[in-house]
Amino acid sequence: MDRRQALNVLAAGGLAALAKAQSTNTSAESNGMIYRQLGSTGERVSAIGLGGAHLARPTEDEAIRIVRSALDRGLTFLDNCWECEVRMGKALRDGYRQKAFLMTKFDGRTKQATSQQIDESLKRLGTDHIDLIQYHENIRLDDPDRFFAEGGALEGVLAAKQAGKIRYIGFTGHKDPFVHERMLEIAKAHKFHFDSCQMPLNPMDAHFRSFANNVVPKLVEQGIAVLGMKPMGSGLLLRSNTVTPTECLHYALNLPTSVVITGCDSMKILDQAFEVARTFKPMTESEVIAILDKTREAAANGQYELFKTSTQFDGTIRNPQWMG
Repeated sequence: MDRRQALNVLAAGGLAALAKAQSTNTSAESNGMIYRQLGSTGERVSAIGLGGAHLARPTEDEAIRIVRSALDRGLTFLDNCWECEVRMGKALRDGYRQKAFLMTKFDGRTKQATSQQIDESLKRLGTDHIDLIQYHENIRLDDPDRFFAEGGALEGVLAAKQAGKIRYIGFTGHKDPFVHERMLEIAKAHKFHFDSCQMPLNPMDAHFRSFANNVVPKLVEQGIAVLGMKPMGSGLLLRSNTVTPTECLHYALNLPTSVVITGCDSMKILDQAFEVARTFKPMTESEVIAILDKTREAAANGQYELFKTSTQFDGTIRNPQWMG
Protein backbone atom coordinates (compact mmCIF):
# COMPACT_ATOMS: atom_id res chain seq x y z
CA MET A 1 0.00 0.00 0.00
CA ASP A 2 1.45 3.40 -0.99
CA ARG A 3 1.38 6.58 1.08
CA ARG A 4 -1.72 8.00 -0.58
CA GLN A 5 -3.76 4.86 0.02
CA ALA A 6 -2.65 4.64 3.63
CA LEU A 7 -3.47 8.28 4.29
CA ASN A 8 -6.87 7.93 2.63
CA VAL A 9 -7.78 5.29 5.18
CA LEU A 10 -6.04 6.55 8.28
CA ALA A 11 -6.34 10.28 7.69
CA ALA A 12 -8.82 11.72 5.20
CA GLY A 13 -11.11 8.70 4.98
CA GLY A 14 -11.00 7.30 8.48
CA LEU A 15 -9.64 9.75 11.03
CA ALA A 16 -12.99 11.32 11.91
CA ALA A 17 -14.49 7.91 12.61
CA LEU A 18 -11.47 6.91 14.65
CA ALA A 19 -11.61 10.12 16.68
CA LYS A 20 -15.29 9.54 17.38
CA ALA A 21 -14.57 5.97 18.45
CA GLN A 22 -11.86 7.21 20.80
CA SER A 23 -14.09 9.87 22.37
CA THR A 24 -16.87 7.41 23.10
CA ASN A 25 -14.73 4.41 23.97
CA THR A 26 -12.05 5.94 26.18
CA SER A 27 -12.01 7.16 29.76
CA ALA A 28 -9.05 7.94 31.97
CA GLU A 29 -8.99 7.60 35.73
CA SER A 30 -6.92 9.18 38.46
CA ASN A 31 -4.39 6.32 38.30
CA GLY A 32 -3.46 7.46 34.80
CA MET A 33 -4.67 4.31 33.05
CA ILE A 34 -7.06 4.48 30.11
CA TYR A 35 -10.09 2.18 30.06
CA ARG A 36 -12.11 1.16 27.04
CA GLN A 37 -15.05 -1.03 26.12
CA LEU A 38 -14.15 -4.51 24.89
CA GLY A 39 -16.05 -4.50 21.62
CA SER A 40 -19.71 -5.29 22.20
CA THR A 41 -19.13 -7.52 25.25
CA GLY A 42 -19.99 -4.83 27.79
CA GLU A 43 -16.65 -5.39 29.54
CA ARG A 44 -14.45 -2.42 30.44
CA VAL A 45 -10.72 -3.14 30.35
CA SER A 46 -7.41 -1.29 30.48
CA ALA A 47 -6.35 0.06 27.09
CA ILE A 48 -2.84 -1.20 27.80
CA GLY A 49 -2.52 -4.98 28.10
CA LEU A 50 0.40 -6.85 29.63
CA GLY A 51 2.01 -9.32 27.22
CA GLY A 52 2.60 -12.71 28.79
CA ALA A 53 5.41 -14.02 26.59
CA HIS A 54 7.89 -11.38 27.80
CA LEU A 55 7.49 -12.58 31.37
CA ALA A 56 9.76 -15.51 30.53
CA ARG A 57 12.77 -13.16 30.31
CA PRO A 58 13.24 -11.94 33.92
CA THR A 59 13.52 -14.18 36.95
CA GLU A 60 10.31 -15.77 38.14
CA ASP A 61 10.17 -13.51 41.21
CA GLU A 62 10.58 -10.43 39.03
CA ALA A 63 7.92 -11.64 36.59
CA ILE A 64 5.45 -12.07 39.45
CA ARG A 65 6.36 -8.61 40.75
CA ILE A 66 5.70 -7.07 37.32
CA VAL A 67 2.25 -8.68 37.01
CA ARG A 68 1.17 -7.76 40.51
CA SER A 69 2.46 -4.22 40.23
CA ALA A 70 0.58 -3.78 36.95
CA LEU A 71 -2.67 -4.99 38.52
CA ASP A 72 -2.19 -2.90 41.66
CA ARG A 73 -1.72 0.21 39.51
CA GLY A 74 -4.86 -0.35 37.46
CA LEU A 75 -3.86 -2.41 34.43
CA THR A 76 -6.46 -5.16 34.07
CA PHE A 77 -5.94 -6.93 30.72
CA LEU A 78 -3.49 -9.85 30.85
CA ASP A 79 -2.35 -11.55 27.64
CA ASN A 80 -1.08 -15.15 27.59
CA CYS A 81 -0.60 -18.05 25.27
CA TRP A 82 -1.11 -21.59 26.47
CA GLU A 83 2.58 -22.57 26.44
CA CYS A 84 3.70 -19.70 28.73
CA GLU A 85 1.19 -19.51 31.59
CA VAL A 86 2.97 -20.95 34.63
CA ARG A 87 4.44 -17.67 35.87
CA MET A 88 1.19 -15.83 35.25
CA GLY A 89 -0.66 -18.43 37.30
CA LYS A 90 1.70 -17.93 40.23
CA ALA A 91 1.32 -14.15 39.98
CA LEU A 92 -2.47 -14.46 40.14
CA ARG A 93 -2.47 -16.16 43.52
CA ASP A 94 -3.26 -14.35 46.78
CA GLY A 95 -6.33 -12.58 45.43
CA TYR A 96 -4.80 -11.11 42.28
CA ARG A 97 -6.99 -13.16 39.95
CA GLN A 98 -9.96 -10.98 40.96
CA LYS A 99 -8.20 -7.87 39.66
CA ALA A 100 -7.55 -9.26 36.18
CA PHE A 101 -9.35 -9.70 32.90
CA LEU A 102 -7.53 -12.86 31.90
CA MET A 103 -6.94 -13.82 28.28
CA THR A 104 -5.10 -16.80 26.88
CA LYS A 105 -4.88 -18.65 23.58
CA PHE A 106 -4.94 -22.20 22.27
CA ASP A 107 -3.37 -23.79 19.20
CA GLY A 108 -5.65 -26.81 18.82
CA ARG A 109 -7.31 -27.30 15.45
CA THR A 110 -9.50 -30.18 16.64
CA LYS A 111 -12.17 -30.37 19.32
CA GLN A 112 -10.08 -32.81 21.34
CA ALA A 113 -6.88 -30.75 21.21
CA THR A 114 -8.77 -27.55 21.98
CA SER A 115 -10.56 -29.02 24.98
CA GLN A 116 -7.35 -30.50 26.34
CA GLN A 117 -5.43 -27.23 25.99
CA ILE A 118 -8.17 -25.21 27.68
CA ASP A 119 -8.19 -27.59 30.65
CA GLU A 120 -4.40 -27.43 30.86
CA SER A 121 -4.51 -23.63 30.77
CA LEU A 122 -7.00 -23.54 33.63
CA LYS A 123 -4.64 -25.65 35.73
CA ARG A 124 -1.52 -23.61 34.89
CA LEU A 125 -3.31 -20.34 35.52
CA GLY A 126 -4.84 -21.61 38.74
CA THR A 127 -8.32 -20.42 37.91
CA ASP A 128 -11.76 -21.90 37.32
CA HIS A 129 -12.46 -19.72 34.28
CA ILE A 130 -10.71 -17.74 31.55
CA ASP A 131 -12.30 -14.44 30.57
CA LEU A 132 -11.25 -14.57 26.92
CA ILE A 133 -9.90 -17.52 24.95
CA GLN A 134 -8.46 -16.96 21.46
CA TYR A 135 -7.78 -19.27 18.54
CA HIS A 136 -4.05 -18.74 18.13
CA GLU A 137 -2.08 -18.11 14.94
CA ASN A 138 -4.79 -17.81 12.35
CA ILE A 139 -2.03 -17.54 9.73
CA ARG A 140 -2.83 -20.16 7.06
CA LEU A 141 -5.63 -19.98 4.52
CA ASP A 142 -7.12 -23.20 5.87
CA ASP A 143 -7.03 -22.15 9.54
CA PRO A 144 -10.52 -20.60 9.37
CA ASP A 145 -11.85 -23.79 7.77
CA ARG A 146 -10.31 -25.92 10.51
CA PHE A 147 -11.85 -23.71 13.20
CA PHE A 148 -15.38 -24.24 11.86
CA ALA A 149 -14.97 -27.83 10.61
CA GLU A 150 -16.94 -30.71 12.05
CA GLY A 151 -14.95 -31.91 15.05
CA GLY A 152 -12.93 -28.69 14.88
CA ALA A 153 -11.80 -26.10 17.40
CA LEU A 154 -15.12 -24.25 17.64
CA GLU A 155 -16.82 -27.32 19.05
CA GLY A 156 -14.20 -27.43 21.79
CA VAL A 157 -14.53 -23.77 22.78
CA LEU A 158 -18.32 -23.87 22.73
CA ALA A 159 -18.30 -26.90 25.02
CA ALA A 160 -15.91 -25.09 27.36
CA LYS A 161 -18.11 -21.99 27.34
CA GLN A 162 -21.21 -24.02 28.14
CA ALA A 163 -19.32 -25.59 31.05
CA GLY A 164 -18.42 -22.12 32.40
CA LYS A 165 -14.69 -22.51 31.71
CA ILE A 166 -14.49 -19.52 29.34
CA ARG A 167 -16.53 -16.38 28.84
CA TYR A 168 -15.60 -14.89 25.46
CA ILE A 169 -14.11 -16.20 22.20
CA GLY A 170 -11.69 -14.53 19.78
CA PHE A 171 -8.89 -15.26 17.33
CA THR A 172 -5.38 -13.99 16.66
CA GLY A 173 -2.90 -13.91 13.81
CA HIS A 174 0.10 -11.96 12.59
CA LYS A 175 0.79 -13.06 9.02
CA ASP A 176 -1.55 -11.51 6.47
CA PRO A 177 -4.79 -9.52 6.81
CA PHE A 178 -6.34 -11.64 4.05
CA VAL A 179 -6.43 -14.63 6.42
CA HIS A 180 -8.22 -12.53 9.05
CA GLU A 181 -10.69 -11.30 6.45
CA ARG A 182 -11.35 -14.88 5.43
CA MET A 183 -12.01 -15.87 9.03
CA LEU A 184 -14.57 -13.08 9.33
CA GLU A 185 -16.25 -14.13 6.08
CA ILE A 186 -16.51 -17.77 7.14
CA ALA A 187 -17.75 -16.75 10.59
CA LYS A 188 -20.50 -14.74 8.95
CA ALA A 189 -21.45 -17.71 6.80
CA HIS A 190 -21.75 -19.80 9.98
CA LYS A 191 -23.66 -17.01 11.77
CA PHE A 192 -20.96 -16.90 14.44
CA HIS A 193 -19.86 -13.68 16.11
CA PHE A 194 -16.35 -13.40 17.52
CA ASP A 195 -15.90 -11.25 20.62
CA SER A 196 -12.34 -10.17 19.80
CA CYS A 197 -9.62 -10.24 17.17
CA GLN A 198 -5.90 -9.71 17.78
CA MET A 199 -3.35 -8.57 15.18
CA PRO A 200 -0.16 -6.49 14.75
CA LEU A 201 -0.90 -2.76 14.82
CA ASN A 202 2.06 -0.43 14.57
CA PRO A 203 3.34 2.56 12.53
CA MET A 204 4.71 0.34 9.76
CA ASP A 205 1.63 -1.83 9.34
CA ALA A 206 -0.21 0.84 7.32
CA HIS A 207 2.32 0.49 4.49
CA PHE A 208 2.60 -3.29 4.15
CA ARG A 209 -0.08 -6.02 4.35
CA SER A 210 -2.02 -3.66 6.55
CA PHE A 211 -4.27 -5.04 9.28
CA ALA A 212 -5.29 -1.51 10.27
CA ASN A 213 -6.52 -0.68 6.78
CA ASN A 214 -8.08 -4.00 5.82
CA VAL A 215 -9.28 -5.68 9.02
CA VAL A 216 -9.89 -3.04 11.69
CA PRO A 217 -12.76 -1.27 9.87
CA LYS A 218 -14.60 -4.59 9.53
CA LEU A 219 -14.13 -5.34 13.23
CA VAL A 220 -15.44 -1.94 14.26
CA GLU A 221 -18.45 -2.38 11.98
CA GLN A 222 -19.23 -5.78 13.53
CA GLY A 223 -18.64 -4.76 17.14
CA ILE A 224 -15.65 -7.07 17.55
CA ALA A 225 -13.00 -5.88 20.01
CA VAL A 226 -9.76 -4.81 18.31
CA LEU A 227 -6.71 -6.11 20.18
CA GLY A 228 -3.43 -4.67 18.97
CA MET A 229 -0.17 -6.54 19.46
CA LYS A 230 3.45 -5.98 18.40
CA PRO A 231 3.18 -2.18 18.63
CA MET A 232 6.97 -2.12 18.30
CA GLY A 233 7.20 -5.32 16.27
CA SER A 234 8.87 -7.15 19.16
CA GLY A 235 11.49 -4.38 19.12
CA LEU A 236 12.23 -4.68 15.41
CA LEU A 237 10.61 -1.35 14.51
CA LEU A 238 12.94 0.46 16.89
CA ARG A 239 15.96 -0.83 14.95
CA SER A 240 14.82 1.25 11.97
CA ASN A 241 15.57 4.44 13.96
CA THR A 242 12.38 5.99 12.63
CA VAL A 243 10.07 5.82 15.67
CA THR A 244 10.29 5.75 19.45
CA PRO A 245 8.50 3.33 21.81
CA THR A 246 6.12 6.11 22.89
CA GLU A 247 5.26 6.96 19.28
CA CYS A 248 4.56 3.30 18.53
CA LEU A 249 2.24 2.88 21.50
CA HIS A 250 0.45 6.19 21.00
CA TYR A 251 -0.10 5.32 17.33
CA ALA A 252 -1.69 1.98 18.24
CA LEU A 253 -3.81 3.58 20.97
CA ASN A 254 -5.03 6.12 18.42
CA LEU A 255 -6.58 3.35 16.35
CA PRO A 256 -10.00 2.09 17.52
CA THR A 257 -8.31 -0.50 19.72
CA SER A 258 -9.90 -1.86 22.85
CA VAL A 259 -6.48 -2.97 24.08
CA VAL A 260 -2.88 -2.48 22.93
CA ILE A 261 -0.79 -5.36 24.27
CA THR A 262 2.84 -4.63 25.03
CA GLY A 263 5.55 -6.84 26.49
CA CYS A 264 7.02 -5.70 29.82
CA ASP A 265 10.04 -7.66 30.97
CA SER A 266 11.15 -5.17 33.63
CA MET A 267 9.67 -2.64 36.01
CA LYS A 268 11.26 0.10 33.90
CA ILE A 269 9.34 -0.99 30.80
CA LEU A 270 6.14 -1.34 32.85
CA ASP A 271 6.61 2.25 34.03
CA GLN A 272 7.02 3.26 30.38
CA ALA A 273 3.69 1.64 29.51
CA PHE A 274 1.88 3.54 32.26
CA GLU A 275 3.51 6.80 31.20
CA VAL A 276 2.32 6.18 27.63
CA ALA A 277 -1.25 5.75 28.91
CA ARG A 278 -1.00 8.86 31.08
CA THR A 279 0.25 11.05 28.23
CA PHE A 280 -1.94 9.71 25.42
CA LYS A 281 -4.19 12.15 23.58
CA PRO A 282 -6.07 11.45 20.34
CA MET A 283 -3.69 12.28 17.52
CA THR A 284 -4.37 14.92 14.91
CA GLU A 285 -4.36 14.13 11.21
CA SER A 286 -1.00 15.87 10.81
CA GLU A 287 0.50 13.79 13.63
CA VAL A 288 -0.67 10.56 12.00
CA ILE A 289 0.70 11.69 8.64
CA ALA A 290 4.06 12.56 10.20
CA ILE A 291 4.49 9.07 11.65
CA LEU A 292 3.43 7.43 8.38
CA ASP A 293 5.87 9.59 6.45
CA LYS A 294 8.73 8.66 8.80
CA THR A 295 8.08 4.92 8.51
CA ARG A 296 7.01 4.60 4.87
CA GLU A 297 10.40 3.80 3.33
CA ALA A 298 11.55 1.44 6.10
CA ALA A 299 8.20 -0.40 6.03
CA ALA A 300 8.07 -0.93 2.27
CA ASN A 301 9.13 -4.60 2.11
CA GLY A 302 8.28 -5.79 5.62
CA GLN A 303 11.89 -6.08 6.76
CA TYR A 304 10.93 -4.80 10.24
CA GLU A 305 7.74 -6.86 10.43
CA LEU A 306 9.29 -10.30 10.26
CA PHE A 307 6.17 -11.86 11.77
CA LYS A 308 4.57 -11.14 8.39
CA THR A 309 7.48 -12.07 6.13
CA SER A 310 9.23 -14.98 7.87
CA THR A 311 8.42 -18.00 10.02
CA GLN A 312 10.43 -16.62 12.94
CA PHE A 313 7.30 -15.90 14.99
CA ASP A 314 5.23 -18.90 13.88
CA GLY A 315 5.05 -21.22 16.88
CA THR A 316 2.72 -23.67 15.15
CA ILE A 317 5.08 -23.93 12.18
CA ARG A 318 7.94 -24.98 14.44
CA ASN A 319 5.67 -27.14 16.62
CA PRO A 320 2.91 -28.60 14.44
CA GLN A 321 2.02 -31.08 17.19
CA TRP A 322 0.46 -28.19 19.11
CA MET A 323 -2.39 -28.12 16.61
CA GLY A 324 -3.44 -31.66 17.42
